[in-house]
Amino acid sequence: MLTFYYIFISLLFIFTILPKIPSSHWIFRVPDFGKIQITYLTIILFGIGFFVEKNQYFWYSQAFLLVLFVYHGITLVKYTPLYPVKKHQRNSHSSQKIHFISANVYQFNTEFNRFIDLINRNKPEMFLTMESDSHWENALQVLEKDYPYQHKVTLENTYGMHFYSKIKIEDSKTHFFVADDIPSIEAHLKTEEGFEFVFFGVHPPPPSPTEEETSKERDGDILSVAKRVTEIQKPVIVVGDFNNVAWSKSSILFRKTSELIDPRVGRAFVSTFHAKYRLFRFPIDLMFHSEDIFIEELKTLENFGSDHLPVYCEFFIDEKNDQQEERIETADHEEKEEAEEMIQEGKEEDGERDTVVTED
Repeated sequence: MLTFYYIFISLLFIFTILPKIPSSHWIFRVPDFGKIQITYLTIILFGIGFFVEKNQYFWYSQAFLLVLFVYHGITLVKYTPLYPVKKHQRNSHSSQKIHFISANVYQFNTEFNRFIDLINRNKPEMFLTMESDSHWENALQVLEKDYPYQHKVTLENTYGMHFYSKIKIEDSKTHFFVADDIPSIEAHLKTEEGFEFVFFGVHPPPPSPTEEETSKERDGDILSVAKRVTEIQKPVIVVGDFNNVAWSKSSILFRKTSELIDPRVGRAFVSTFHAKYRLFRFPIDLMFHSEDIFIEELKTLENFGSDHLPVYCEFFIDEKNDQQEERIETADHEEKEEAEEMIQEGKEEDGERDTVVTED
């Protein structure tokens, strides 16, 4: 048992140090996803340590595990209610509450009615689907009477996106920032009260042994969105399956470059993938917003057959309230240059994706 104790300590150290290595290869990027699990395993192993055979290295090993726990905990505590973040109430200057659902539907999931029922039960003003192909588009037509405004990017490569809204879409466009088969949606909306805002839907490819070898396209895509956000003078929300976690280097660079706020801070992890395995679930469906958007609720909803849980959000707009300004971090000159380099690397990366993807 003592041997396994030291083997697990070594593995925890390796998974902790790999994300610190400046390489875009998936081997170095994927361990960032498991920071929550690594933290739990660290404290469990610390407890188990008191039941193994003691040797001259025991207390050094226990101290090391404690240091690892503190190291990860300092990052993760920000994404819990333990981290103090001021809550804001709606007032006479604010918009009415607006709700949206963001869901990676999983292209090969055919339980269309479960998702349609979820939309009908929660009645959001907007919803975004990712991995939605022509079959999903046809199935969702029954909702179009309630959601008369749409922006559709129908693809069969697991990167299709569909945006449906009860709120008027005054203008919308599809961006292909780093590749001609990886879309992002930019929709300009205006409520009946006259509040204007911009909704971005994103879904960059993940670094993984089965998909993209590196994170270059993912990072280039989200940082291109960040760059575009800085050109917009309206309240902004960016939502989607980022295939990234909020504490990764590229997510932090995205947040600083775009000057947006991460609503998970002071709230919860809101883990979404994998929907079927609670213990191995990562928060990769992210959301960021500008300082004049105030989040009242952010949570996951029940599984509808996809490998991702849907994200539900309730927010309001108040451009006369500047109390969230202190939550904004800005990129310095060096970070902006790094973001530009990563965007260029993403455009130069030649991702190998089929036009039509079939389920194995």
